[in-house]
Formats: sequence, structure tokens, C-alpha cells
Amino acid sequence: MRVDPEKCKGCGFCAEVCPLEVISLSDKIASIATGCVDCQACVKVCPAGAIVPDKAFPEGTIQCDACPVGCRIPPGKTGACRRFLNKDGQRVRTTRLHTYGDVASLLKPLWAEPIQAPLITGIGAGTTYPDYRPAPFIVKGEVDGVDVVTAVTEAPLSYSGVKVKIDTDETVGEEGADVLHGRHKVGHVTTEEYGSKMLSLGGANLLTGKDGFVVARIVSDIANRREVELTIRDGASLRLKVGNPPVIDGRVIERMRVGCGSASMGLFAPHFRDAADEVVVIDSHVTGVFTEHTAGRYLGVPFSGVQLTFKKSTPGRYFGDHGKGWGGTSIEDPVSLIREIDPKFGRVGMTILFTETTGKRAKMVRWKGDLTFEEIPVTEKARDAVEQIRQTSQTSRVSAVYTGGCGGSARVSIVLYPVRLTEAIHKRRAKLTVGGATPFIFPGGGITFMVDVEEVKTGAFTWVPTPATVAPLEFTMTLDNYLEMGGYKESLMDVEDLMKWLESVGTEKQK
Repeated sequence: MRVDPEKCKGCGFCAEVCPLEVISLSDKIASIATGCVDCQACVKVCPAGAIVPDKAFPEGTIQCDACPVGCRIPPGKTGACRRFLNKDGQRVRTTRLHTYGDVASLLKPLWAEPIQAPLITGIGAGTTYPDYRPAPFIVKGEVDGVDVVTAVTEAPLSYSGVKVKIDTDETVGEEGADVLHGRHKVGHVTTEEYGSKMLSLGGANLLTGKDGFVVARIVSDIANRREVELTIRDGASLRLKVGNPPVIDGRVIERMRVGCGSASMGLFAPHFRDAADEVVVIDSHVTGVFTEHTAGRYLGVPFSGVQLTFKKSTPGRYFGDHGKGWGGTSIEDPVSLIREIDPKFGRVGMTILFTETTGKRAKMVRWKGDLTFEEIPVTEKARDAVEQIRQTSQTSRVSAVYTGGCGGSARVSIVLYPVRLTEAIHKRRAKLTVGGATPFIFPGGGITFMVDVEEVKTGAFTWVPTPATVAPLEFTMTLDNYLEMGGYKESLMDVEDLMKWLESVGTEKQK
């Protein structure tokens, strides 16, 4: 690439995004040093159109096909990702392949087998609050010849919430938009993951705010897999129940997308090759154009010349937008997505298949020249390609993880020296479980965890009007480690005695 000094405004956007840092500013004019690989990042951010292709490449330049960017790497230089080097005209990795042994030292050890599972769970245990007294139940038993302790409590957690995953390509609202239950704010829309919409509900600030009681109830209802009704400010209405398909604006969402439109190009390339002269998979993240995409080029399919109105990322990949149209975009008629067809590549009479990443809708047209098209019946081979998408897409469902912080006073109901318990959990000398389920423990200070609510018994979560949500927690470790942390030795109860007591209580209730 080269800079046209007459057009350059000296804004510096190109230098900020250059992955190889070969662009600099001098006297408010950008210049590109040797090592440019034509990745086009600068072109995409230049508001003045001052960066133009330089058709002359150094002798020995090779083109990388490891990703859609297609870097042109000069001799002795790396591509934009810095993973590949042009060494004597050959593309080689800059980092050797690593074995498990190379990275094993970075991994945390697994928990010792005797403390993998708690002796009892915290479900139904009750609570100690304030916490400067022993947990409701502290039991010891023998596992594989090792003395093990489990201390349990149902802990009120002000630092808690749920992250809700909604499998859909449909737009629900802007990222950052408030999530409401009636007139009460209970969370916000957060970043999307794999095409699924994500909600962050609860958290310390909302729980302690004016809507805290409602927030606590919604968090516990979702964690207990009850149905809740929510609305997104300036967005969709939602009816959500963990394990069930989401209901958005009154419509049951049956399928989730198989990937973005670009991923569909690779997933279904052999089927697209025979389906039509061009296949466009419409998607709000990345819309794919098959014959321009690397998948089509790899199969040797001739380029159709189709260019879209969406912003191009790399050849055959276009950033979409959000709306209630095809593929979660604003497009109501797929034909309107075509900006132009280059007559040097396209031919009058060629067919174009449009579909979505769920295969829910499909439309086929024939090009008549300029920007005129006639709709035609979807052919059998095109139907087969769309059916492949439908069969590959998964059932759409709602899932959630409960997030809590138990690094505060709850620890002192377990041991007298709480920081020792925190350290032991991070080093996996002690294990935290939630209703028997193994959570993910966030690195860093404190004990912040995240657990799949579908692994916890329904009804195990509740809330109290402090307000806080209540989660069943179990802390399991060897007896020796427990005593080293200042465990409550006088409160230890043999697990077999506890089982006999529970049995007698149950018998009394039956009577």
C-alpha cells in the first residue's frame, strides 16, 4: 500500500490499527515503511481514501492463504498475525508446534481424588449469619483412606447475578440496553457470543439499588429454572426459561444459527458449489458471498462479480447490521443487498441463492442485467443446500450461569483464617462446589465463581430481602488442611452419624 499525500489529513487512524506498526506520521502525513503486507486494515479506517494499492511487490513476495486476509508477505517478513514468516519463498510458522508437556507447568493441578466431591451438599443446610460462628454442618468422613471434611452453608450473596445465554440470531436490543422486569431495571444486554444474545442480570450495584428486591427475585427465579418475562428497553419482549426455547416478541425461536455467514461458506462449500451460480448467506455479524469467499476460491468456483451494500471485511465477508429482517439484519428483501454485479465476472442469466444461517428462509433469483432480477423457484439442489443448514443448526434454548462472590464473611463460618481458605481453593487444595456442581473459579483475589444452573437441583437458590440471593455452597478439603486453616474442630460431626440423624428426622416426618 502507499499513501497519497494530497489526500492524507494526518488523522493517524491508519497508524493506530496497523498490526505490524509499519505506518508512521511525519509532518501530519502518513507514510508506510517496508514490511507492509497489504492486509487492508489502514484502507478500512482511512476517512479520506488516501491509502491506495501499490501494484509493485518486492521480488519473492508470497501470498498467505491461512485466513481470509490473504497477506502478501515480503521476504524475511511476517504476515499481519505474526504467525507466518516468508523464509526463502516458503511460508513457515514463527512458533513451533507445542506439546502438552510444553504447557503443563502453566496449568493448575487437579483436585486430589478424595476431595473431588463433597460429603454432603449445602442444599437445605441453612445459614449462619452473621458468619462469625461455625457453618450449619461441618462433617468428616473417610474417602479412599483419607480423612476429608466438608463444611456447608446456604450463603446470602450480595455479589451475585446470572449471565443468560439466548440462542438466536434475532435482534433483541442494543448492547448496553437496560433489561427490565415491568418497570424495574434488572440488568443489561451484554456482548454477543457465538451468535447468541447475552444478558447480564443482577450484580452488587443493582441488588443494592432501588430495584434490589425485584433483581434478587429474578436472579433466583432464573437460577431455579422458572419462567420469567423481561423486556429490553427500546427492544424486544422476552419470555425465558432455562432449558427451553426462548420466546421473542411472542414467537418461539426454534433453531440457532450454525455460525456466521462466513462460517457457513466453509461448512457447506460442496453443497453451495452445486446449489447456484452464487450463494449469499445473510447474517447480522458476517454475511458471506460464496464465489468471492476463500471457500469458493479453494474449490475453483468462478467469481460471480456480486458485491454487497454491507461493509466488506475481507473478500466474500461483509459486516452485517442488526434488525428484524433476514438473518437478524435490516434486510427485508435479499435482492436489495446487492450493490452491483461486475459484468467482467458475472453473466446475465446466472442464478443467486439467498438464505440465512438457520436455513429458515431461502430465495432464488436470476440476474437479468444491471440491478434487475426475477425470482425463480428454489431448485432441488438449492433446497438440498438449505436443508443441510437446517439439519446442522441446533435447537435454540435458554441457558444460564449463576455468578457469585463468596470471598467475604461467609469464609469465617468455615475456618478462622479465611485467607488460607481462599488460597487453598485457588491452589486446588480445597474445592468449592455449588449444590454439588463444580463451578469455574475466577483467577485473582477473592473467591468469585460461575456455575451452570442446570447442574444444580431446581429450587436450590433463593433470596432474602437484604437484598441478596442465596446459594448452597460446599467447601471440601482434607482434615489436615482444614485444621491448618483454623477449622472448627469442636463442630466436626461424623458423616455417618449425620446420615443416621437425617434418617431419623425423615422417619419422624413420615409418622
